[in-house]
This record gives sequence, C-alpha cells and structure tokens, in this order.
Amino acid sequence: MSHNKKTRYASTMVVFLLLLVAVQSHIYAQDSNLPSFAIRGQHVVGTQARIIDGDAPLDVTLWYPALNEDGAEEVIVYPYMTNPDSSMGMEPTVTGQAIAEAPFDLDSGPYPLVILSHGFSLGRTGYAWLAEHLASYGFVVAAPQHYELVDETLSDFWRASITRPQEIHVVLDYVEAQSASGDFTGLIDTERIAVVGHSYGGYTALTMAGAQIDIDGMVSLCETAEQEADPNAWLCGMVLPYVDDMVELAGFDAMPEGLWPSWGDDRVDVAVSMAGDAYFFNEVGLAEITVPVMALGGTADTGTPYEWGTQPTYEYVSSEAKARVAFEDAEHMIFGATCEALPFFVEIGFDAYCSDPVWDMKQAHELAQHFVTAFLLGELTQDPDALAALSTENVSFDGITYDAQGY
Repeated sequence: MSHNKKTRYASTMVVFLLLLVAVQSHIYAQDSNLPSFAIRGQHVVGTQARIIDGDAPLDVTLWYPALNEDGAEEVIVYPYMTNPDSSMGMEPTVTGQAIAEAPFDLDSGPYPLVILSHGFSLGRTGYAWLAEHLASYGFVVAAPQHYELVDETLSDFWRASITRPQEIHVVLDYVEAQSASGDFTGLIDTERIAVVGHSYGGYTALTMAGAQIDIDGMVSLCETAEQEADPNAWLCGMVLPYVDDMVELAGFDAMPEGLWPSWGDDRVDVAVSMAGDAYFFNEVGLAEITVPVMALGGTADTGTPYEWGTQPTYEYVSSEAKARVAFEDAEHMIFGATCEALPFFVEIGFDAYCSDPVWDMKQAHELAQHFVTAFLLGELTQDPDALAALSTENVSFDGITYDAQGY
C-alpha cells in the first residue's frame, strides 16, 4: 500500500468518527460465565450470498438455520465488502462460524426475519458475529450492502438517509416474493420481522420502524450545540447544508413542513438500534415509533454520541415495550468486528475500528448478543425465558446500565 493512499484513508476515517478518545486506564475483563442468551443456539448456521436484481443490484448475505448431514465444521472466511475503492487494492476478509451454501433446515421453520443494516461505508460481513448468533437461535438474517461514497469531507453522508430505507424496502419485497413462491418457501415467516442496525444502520432501523425526519428539530438542536460549543456539533455539518439535496433525492416537490413523510414499513414488527443516528428525528420524529425498540450504545461514543443517539431513542419512542443498554465508557465501534476476525483495519493502522479503548470486544459482543437475542426472541416468538431476561431485576452486568419499560 502506498504511503499516500494510507494517509488519505486515515484522514477520511478520522473525519468520519473523530476517533478516538484517549485510552482509559481500565479494561472490563472477560467473564467466563456467559449471559444465558450469549451462549450459541442449537441450530447449525448456514450462509449464502444473493444479488437482488434491479436498477441498482443489491448484494445481500443470508444467515439461516441449516442442515449439516455431512458433519462439516462451521468455519468460514467471508469477503469484507465496503464502499467502492476503500479497500485500496486489498482483499479484506472476516472469519466466522457458518457453513457456506448449506441447505436450509425447514423442519423448524418458518423462522422470523432479521434485516441487518451495517454502519456507514462499512461491510455487512463485519457483523457476522451477531448474524451467526441470531441464526443459531432460529432467525433468518438478511444483510444488504449499502454502497456509500467516502471522501475527506464526507459530503455524501446525507445521501444514505434517503437511499437506505429504499434499499430495505427492496429487501423486504424480495423476501416476501421468494417466501410466497420461491427459494424461501417454508423458510421465512414474513409476519415476524425485525430491523437491526449499527450507526447509520441504527438510523435505518428506526426509520423502518416509523421514525420521521425532523429538520426543524435538528436545526434547533444544532443551534444550541454550536452556541454551547458542543463537540457533537460536527454532525450538523454532515446533514444540514445538504437538506435541499435530500429533498430532491427523496422526490419531494418542496421542503416538507414539520415532520417528513414516513418511510416506515408496516411489515416491521420490532427495531434494534446500536449507536443509531437518532438526531435526524429528535423527540417529535422518534415519538412516531410505536413498535418495540431496543437501543444499545456506548456512553463515550464520539461517532454517534450517546446523548444524540441511544439516550433519546429510548426516551422519546412511544413504544409500550422498550429497552436501553448502555455500555459504560464504550466507543462507537464496540459493535463492529474484532481485530482478530477482521485484520484489515490493523493492517492499515486503524485498530480503533476493530477494538475499544476500554472494553474487551469479545465480552462486549457477548453482552450485545445476549440482549439483542433475548429481545428478538421475546418480541417475535414470545419466549418466556427471553422476556424474563429483559426485566430490570434480572440484569446485572459490570459496565452495563440498563433501563426497560414493559418487561
């Protein structure tokens, strides 16, 4: 890799997340006693890649309960696809635990569907740690690749606010068609659907659950942030100068008054936002959500600050059932792949994209697996043990602050 390319990539990513806070002195140690739903489920996990044809073909990776009649080992190396040209001629990979092209296990189907939306300009297979885990518990996970342009100014950041919901609608339509009379017949229960996402993927999940963009609220938030020299104000420049472009791309004749029209989908039953960009919606826009929501995030997040993402999501959604999981002192990429699974970032000198300055990533993933799995099992299958695990009286983990309503 040339020095110039490496320097250019580094400057781009620094602008994106303003990484990172100074390394803090303590690390939450790995606990040998796993939370109940962090233990891998009973299903063998299969995976395969699909392409959804259209004006802009959409690459999708599936994870699902599978058959393993040959006793194959659940070991795989995924390609790590990111935005165009970001890999600098390299071929990044992610290691995982699944069997490529394994046949569907239809005996216990159809299974609930989870659509998994990755962070801005990242790769969908970087979240295999969560997708595989959910598949082992009897979910089918579909993760589309959102191709997004990254440059030093992140001038295209706004575009994803429009294109991502459109792409999730494409995935939903595809799954519904294939489940009715296609490859997914007997595999997917399209009456039980969740959208889960990290960062911009969290925005995507909230949008699909019914959150509506509130530009007036964002202007007010940003004016206050600038007056108070709030370090989070840098996010405002990623969106507000491009509102007219957003209006045009969305196909509106003029700027909507008040809340923008909903891009939600009634087929979505629950949403999980991991460090999601809730500042697009603010209080009024988030209040449009009534389906169950879980919000997870790190309290030291400098990519999507906790006070602009996880905290308001929980406070303002109108959902009768909702939960918030705060990882104390954690940064933004705590929900990304580990450096062991995705060495690409280490190779280019960006360890911060696959590690956390405070948390052991393995432990953080185990806790996230526990909470997300319990939430989805509880809401989509009414599993009594999963619902019980969401009660505040049953949550006591070092480094975790937990709030819940309706459990």
